[in-house]
Amino acid sequence: MSYTTVKKEAPGRGEVEILTETYEAGLPQGEDEGKWRQKLESRDEKLKYLKSGERYWYSDDWFGSEKRKNPA
Repeated sequence: MSYTTVKKEAPGRGEVEILTETYEAGLPQGEDEGKWRQKLESRDEKLKYLKSGERYWYSDDWFGSEKRKNPA
């Protein structure tokens, strides 16, 4: 893949080349995009999905890089 670049001024370094967008443009396709309820089959799978989301936002037991030193 060939990347496109743009020349810009950098403080103390003169003109430098900067990469532009490196992703492929596009939008999600298909009818089923974003329909998580239909993707999960059983009630237990849906509850597990929702509980893990609530743990992320509301719980105090965080893991690894998610852990904050000072709680918000």
